[in-house]
Formats: sequence, structure tokens, C-alpha cells
Amino acid sequence: MKFEHVLLGLLTRRPYSGYDLRKWLETEGQFLWARAHHSQIYRKLGQMEADGWVRHEVDAREGRPDAKVYRLTPRGHEVLLEWVRSPYEPPSRFQEIDFIARFSIAGPLDHEAAVRLVETELDHRRRQIAENRGRDRTLTYEDPVPGLDRELDLQIHNALHRVGAAAMDRWVAWLEETLRSLTEGSPVR
Repeated sequence: MKFEHVLLGLLTRRPYSGYDLRKWLETEGQFLWARAHHSQIYRKLGQMEADGWVRHEVDAREGRPDAKVYRLTPRGHEVLLEWVRSPYEPPSRFQEIDFIARFSIAGPLDHEAAVRLVETELDHRRRQIAENRGRDRTLTYEDPVPGLDRELDLQIHNALHRVGAAAMDRWVAWLEETLRSLTEGSPVR
């Protein structure tokens, strides 16, 4: 996933200035893109405008600097839909930004793409669970460093496994519920 896809997705909702995009990303959008710096936002908007994906209008503001307000162009909409409909390759870690951003953007734009996305993620996570849940988690020690507390190491190892397994189970349950909602027409929770 690229940052421009997130910006294009936001511009499907309404026109934004670069400043307003940054504010949104710092609050509501903090799970879509981590730590977007204002220079990164303005650089991407400039590049996207040069590519014909967005255009801007100047919003004159009394007593403050004028603002460039960006809108999605038909070409930008096409580019965004191409990304929304492109194949999704789940990463090894679940709840990654690519899935979250794609689902956030794809759902309102292309229902069938959203269903395929959730199905792909769900199938991948179910395979991960089947392949890994019962694996041997024995820790092997060969010449450990002095002072390594093996008992505490094992406790921490097992505690992290339990919390990771529980988080994966909650993620899969959410995916299943979301898929049911998308296919049965009930509200997504």
C-alpha cells in the first residue's frame, strides 16, 4: 500500500487542505497511516496533482495564509479503484495497515472488492492458525549468556503466545462477523 492511496481514499469523502488531511491522519486516521509528516503530505499532494489524480483550488482566508484545497479527479478515482480491486497479499502479521486501509477505502467504493478482501484475509489467517497453533514451542538453550533466567524466559514466551493466539482468535472472529455482515446486508460492526 502506498500513502497516495490513503490520501485518495480520504478525498473520496470531501475536499481537504493539506493541513486538514494532516489533522485527520493524526486523530481519526492514526491507524491508517502512522505519523504522516506535513512535508510528506504536501509532497504527495504535489506529485498526485502532477500525475492528474487531484486538483486544487485556493481558499482565500482572511488574516491567515490561503489554503490549497484538493479534490479527487476522475483519473484519481480510476487509480484508487484499480488499487481497491487489485489482488491483496496478506502479510505474515495480522491487523497490518494494508488490510485496514484497503477495507476502510474499499468498502464504501466497491462492495464486492471489500468481500474479496475480507475473504482473502480470513482464509489466510485460518491457514496460519492451522499451521501454527499446535506447533512445538519448546525453547532450546545452547550456551546461554550468564544470568539468563530460563524459567522467566519460558513464562514470558508462553504468555506472549497466549496473548497472540487470543488476539488472532478475536481478529478471525471479527473477520467472520464482518464477512457475514457484508454478505447478508446487515450493518458492519
